[in-house]
Amino acid sequence: MTNTADLSRLFEPTRLGPLSLPNRLVMAPLTRNRAGADGVPQPIMATYYAQRASAGLIIAEAATPNAVGQTYPNIPAIHDEKHVAGWRQVTDAVRAEGGRMFLQLQHGGRVGHPDNSGLTPLAPSPVPLPETIHTPTGRKESVVPREMTLDDIRSTVADFATAARNAVDAGFSGVEVHAANGHLLHQFMARNTNRRTDGYGGSVAGRIRFAVEVVQAVAEAVGPDRVGLRISPGVTVNGIDEGDTEALYPALVDALADAGLAYLHFVFADPDQPLFQRIRAAWPGTLMANPALGWGGPLPADGGRHAGERLLAAGADLISLGRAFLANPDLVERLRVGAPLNQVRDRHMMYVGGETGYTDYPTLATTRRPAGTPELLAA
Repeated sequence: MTNTADLSRLFEPTRLGPLSLPNRLVMAPLTRNRAGADGVPQPIMATYYAQRASAGLIIAEAATPNAVGQTYPNIPAIHDEKHVAGWRQVTDAVRAEGGRMFLQLQHGGRVGHPDNSGLTPLAPSPVPLPETIHTPTGRKESVVPREMTLDDIRSTVADFATAARNAVDAGFSGVEVHAANGHLLHQFMARNTNRRTDGYGGSVAGRIRFAVEVVQAVAEAVGPDRVGLRISPGVTVNGIDEGDTEALYPALVDALADAGLAYLHFVFADPDQPLFQRIRAAWPGTLMANPALGWGGPLPADGGRHAGERLLAAGADLISLGRAFLANPDLVERLRVGAPLNQVRDRHMMYVGGETGYTDYPTLATTRRPAGTPELLAA
């Protein structure tokens, strides 16, 4: 194996606000369904994240800021002291290994079900998710969400701010507001899910208003240098159709450009895409980019290193990787020395609970692979 670290900016130390990062590789938030039924992070989650503490930054999986925002079973939350205590075990374990963590805050909006949260989902408009949704007793038809009132909007903004304070109390260095992948903030921004005629709908300015207010409230609660924002321009997951992507995101970036945020996280970024280039030029702060490697299928043999290096060359400051970190606890070292990568196992193991496909992926230092572990991919 050839050490090529000196040829790549991925392994350069850098700064993110007050944080010193040992490299530019970020572990992207990955829902794993290992929390308790009450949303409390479990000890196995501390093991999982501590194994991956060599990442420049870990963004912990989506946690709900209130009960109605829950998406699926066994999703972690951050709206009760028991959630704070559970997450504190995770951040303590990562910090003991020298790592740094942000927590993603995610409200599912219409991506939810009464069997999961005990409540009717809320959304900008009463437009149901156009697919079934996973519940504790199997997949069920989605329900029509209740259109949020102005009081619902105000209380949800406040819940995000409280959740951010809770995250800091739990030991996180900051939070990432999730405005991507078809969840609540994204639903407000998209034409097909936001049919409102008040100040939170209609024009681009109206549709970005809720996201802007959430980010501003969170920044006021914990300080802007502790806040990131995740966006997924043009992504249609969870039935989203933005309708005017090329106008929507420049307006959102312009509205928040002077907020002093820690970073903007661009999901499925392509350095050749004009919108990526336009956002890079308009965003004055740190831009985190997640390479467009696709939702499924095998990992690329290099784990996304080449794609990440292209994005750095195009102006990104940090590179987030998801599935590569999932399968390779020591991903930074593997990429640094050009070592083979573990392939992701059966994708269903991502969500079924327990150690298998979660904390049992081998590292380079492992001398004996667990039974059933697939052959390593050549880098």
